[in-house]
Amino acid sequence: MKISDIVALGLWPESKKTTSQKGISELEELGYNLYYIGKNADLYTCPGNDPKVLLVRSDRCSVFDIPLNLEIEGKGVSQTAISNSGAAYAKESGIRTAILSETVDDSLEIAPRCQLMELCKPLEAEIDGDVVQFEFIFRNYLTGSLFEAIQNGNDPYGLELTSDLKQWHKFETPIFTPTTKGIKDEPLNTAVVREKFPEIVSSMEKLFKDFTQYAQENGIVVVDTKFEIFINSKGEWVLGDEVLTPESSRFIASEEFDAGNYISMDKQILRDFGKANDWKGKSKALSAGEKLDVEVPDSIKNEILNGYSAILNRLSK
Repeated sequence: MKISDIVALGLWPESKKTTSQKGISELEELGYNLYYIGKNADLYTCPGNDPKVLLVRSDRCSVFDIPLNLEIEGKGVSQTAISNSGAAYAKESGIRTAILSETVDDSLEIAPRCQLMELCKPLEAEIDGDVVQFEFIFRNYLTGSLFEAIQNGNDPYGLELTSDLKQWHKFETPIFTPTTKGIKDEPLNTAVVREKFPEIVSSMEKLFKDFTQYAQENGIVVVDTKFEIFINSKGEWVLGDEVLTPESSRFIASEEFDAGNYISMDKQILRDFGKANDWKGKSKALSAGEKLDVEVPDSIKNEILNGYSAILNRLSK
């Protein structure tokens, strides 16, 4: 399937820039053609007419939506394995995902970085007169932006949380805090989104609760998770490509959490390093398409890789 066919099906926005660069030769020779270079992964069209694409994760890194001139060797392989594990957990729970069971030839050198994915378009609906896309976020603990909001007397999701709740308060049952998906994610009223998508929300809520319990039994605290919902060519809703992974969730090792060390086992380590070194400030001088040159010590890289390894070892089914 060509990119023009994908656009014609309404499964790829015409406004999103594609590339004419050649991709990895062993894939191109088999009829997979590179068409999009992302911050951390690349997309290829697939031979044949089925509505699917090939996602290939790289070792490239980005934080705060800043592209970095940084690669951490082995990160892409670990992320792909964790993503496959999360998708398998969802499928065992009866949830469709965009990640297909079909794989590329295992003999290919690039195979451990590859996922074949169903072509889908984002779930959209009208909220308060605007057509928006969604992020379905569930939280077990009060922290981050929501904690700051209620401290300032705000109630962004209509949950009526009181300002006397402490940071890292554990909710009796997970709370649902949906947002729009865009350049800036805007909070949405929880009750309104529940009413609009009752089946999706209840299905995601059960998946999140079950996975939280499973992770806890295997030594990981799940702080929160973001689910992105898409619509496939048959009109069915499916989960996106990041399902119960450190790219969509905050995971903390149980032993660290119990000791009061609330550092996520993933790129939060790189975010904290970038914050300490003012990467946001330095990125303001970047031209369009330019990457920020950064120097990251091996100790930080190894800490990140060790976090991914621990997640994979503890959560893989």
